[in-house]
Order: sequence, then C-alpha cells, then structure tokens
Amino acid sequence: MTKKILILGGANLHCKLVKAAREMGLYTIVTDYLTDSPAKKIADQSLMFNIYDEDDIVAFCKREKVDAVISTHIDPCQRPYYNICNKLGLPCYIGNWEQVFTLTDKDAFKAACLRNNVDIIPTYDANKPEDIVFPVLVKPAHSRGSRGQTVCNSIAELPKALETARAESSNHNAIIEKYMGNKGDFTMTYIFVNGVPHLTKTSDRYLGDLELGLEKVGIGTISPSFYADMYKRNVQERILNMLRDLNIQNGPVFMQGFVDDDTVRFYDPGYRFPGSEYDTMFSRIWDMDIMKMMVEFALTGKMDNQYCKLLPDMSELKGHAVITLFPAMKEGHIAAIEGLDAIAAMPEVIGYTLRHNVGENVPFTRNVNQRFGEFDVIAEDYAALKKLIAKILSTLHVKDPSGNELLYGNIDVDKLP
Repeated sequence: MTKKILILGGANLHCKLVKAAREMGLYTIVTDYLTDSPAKKIADQSLMFNIYDEDDIVAFCKREKVDAVISTHIDPCQRPYYNICNKLGLPCYIGNWEQVFTLTDKDAFKAACLRNNVDIIPTYDANKPEDIVFPVLVKPAHSRGSRGQTVCNSIAELPKALETARAESSNHNAIIEKYMGNKGDFTMTYIFVNGVPHLTKTSDRYLGDLELGLEKVGIGTISPSFYADMYKRNVQERILNMLRDLNIQNGPVFMQGFVDDDTVRFYDPGYRFPGSEYDTMFSRIWDMDIMKMMVEFALTGKMDNQYCKLLPDMSELKGHAVITLFPAMKEGHIAAIEGLDAIAAMPEVIGYTLRHNVGENVPFTRNVNQRFGEFDVIAEDYAALKKLIAKILSTLHVKDPSGNELLYGNIDVDKLP
C-alpha cells in the first residue's frame, strides 16, 4: 500500500517536500489554516487543521494510518512537529523538548550561548532605562520575518517600540538589544547525522538601507560567506560545544549573527533549515537530494540514507558562489511585471518565486513583505555571480499604473567585497 506523509505547513518552502515525497511514491498530505497555501495546491490531499491543533492532527493520523510527519523550514511548526511525532511514536529529528525550546526561544537561546561562551548581542532591561545605550533594536522574543522590530534612538521612542514588539511576540515578551547597524550579517547551517555535524552553509545576508526604510529587509544572501574562515577559526568550536551540550543528533540547525571584528554575535537560531532555497542549490551542486533525505528520515528514523551522503564540510560549494536574491519594492500598485521570462531563461537561475503579483496593492511595511520575490542563482565563481546579479536587476522591472519603477534599494554589486 502507498505510504502517507503529513507535511506541517503549506508555504512555498514546503512545496519541495511535497515534490520530493511524491517522487518517492508517497501520498502527500498538507495541513495549515489557509485555503490557498502553495504546497496544498500540489499535494494529494489538504487539510484545514491549524498546526497548533495537535490533538486533531494526531487523531487524523491515527484514523488514516499516516506513516510519517515532517516539518523542516518554518519556526512555528517545529514545536507542534515534535509534539505530534511523540504522540504518534513516529521518527522526529528533534530529540527532546529542551532542544526545540532552546532553538525556538530567543531568551533560552541566549542563556545557552552564555553557558557555552558563545558571543551574543548586548541586551538591556526595559525596567532599567538608565542603563540603555542608544541606538537599540527592540524586537519580539518569539516571532519571525522581522515583524515587530523597531530601531530606537532615544528613550522617548521606547514605549511604542515595546508595545509593537510585544504585540507580535507569541509569548508577549520583547527584547532590547544593541543595534548592530551596518555589521555583517552571518548565517551558518549544520546537518547532523547520528551526532556528527556537517557544515553545509555559510552565508552573508545583505540588508536594505536605513535611509530607505529597508534596514530590516534582507535583499540578498550570498554563499559561501566572506567570514567563513574567521568563523571556523574563532567561533565554530564553541558553537559545536553548545550543540553537543544539547545532545543534537540529527537534522538541520542554523544560527544567525552579526560579525563583530574577530567573532560572531548570534541572535537567532533554528532547529530547521533557513527560510530559503539554499538547500535546493546545495543539492544541485553536490548532486544529491536533501529533501528526500529528510523524507526518508521521517519514514525510517535514519539520516544516513541513499539520497544524501554528507561530508564534514561541504559549505565551500566546489568553488561556486550562489545568491538568494530578494528584490525590494516600494509601496504601490503593481500594474506590470517585465523581464521574468528572460530571467527564467538564464541557465544560472535555478528557480524563482514571487511574493507579489500584478494587480496587488503593496503597502510599506518595512519587513519581509517589502520583498517582491526570490531568485535563486548558481554561478561558477564570485566574479561571475556579481555580473549575474547586475544582469537580473537590470532585466527585472515592476511598474505602477503610471509606468514608474517600484523596485528600489537593491544590491549594488560595486559595493560588494
């Protein structure tokens, strides 16, 4: 009989899980609270259970004899994923509650960093305003997508910023931390197999300009990172000690931080893959299939399987350079989009997704909704990548009804290292 797999969450990022599972001959089921989720459109079956409806999902899985449950990309899904798998007795790469709590709660994560001498961004107590050194970044303790974040330059701006952050936080707590300004934004990802870490990603995230209101909007992420050697030399062993302390055995773990001279100050973890198509580009370069590896684990509990044989450090990408490019756009009504066919025809562009389309009114939200879409590019080397970035940005146009360009504030390749 055809085996069934339930995928928690139906965002674009989950489509590759559906595709991988279907190629493996599985019957795919996707659940979330939205009727038009992209992954639902390509799955064999869709459900309207919210990911937090754990008991209802468990009852469905028992009744329909679901063989596997999986979640790999979005933070809110990770705690339900752990709980549902535990109740069903199914394989889950998250080993215990401490792991998932530490890697989804910013306060718990900071405590773990301090225990293991991992550098973090200096934080301040809202009850001791006299100790705060401005500027600071006020953000939700538990949220995603840069929502609820505010840069404050004075004590007068703090109350409103705290209110905004708490409203966006699932635990209603806010964090006040030193604003790191134009420091380099660094991300790394490990995939653990039976307790052995494999470094699969280092990357540099580029944010938009503060003057344009894009300081919280990622406009591109390039791998490998220019800080990779410094990270491996000065920071990596402390990170691995922290993950060993948590007894991480299987699955993807990523962390994000700001480069500060000869260290990285971390601020965001995840017991999952980062929210991009990097894993697809990685799989293309190394001729393997990470998503099928994860699906196979959901079925068997074994990460070391036929679909993906990992080496200790594969983050150098055989000399290639890749970018996940997020063109940013202004507030406005989208009347026309030009250049998509030409970009799709570029052999280096392995795929793209759009966040906004013709007919939409896009507000100015100063967060991820300012991204027009995502373009995933593999180049032979860094010099070739810079040329491709410039070519894509000069080819793509998003116009308002008067013919004015809505794209703005994007990567200037002349300013890249």
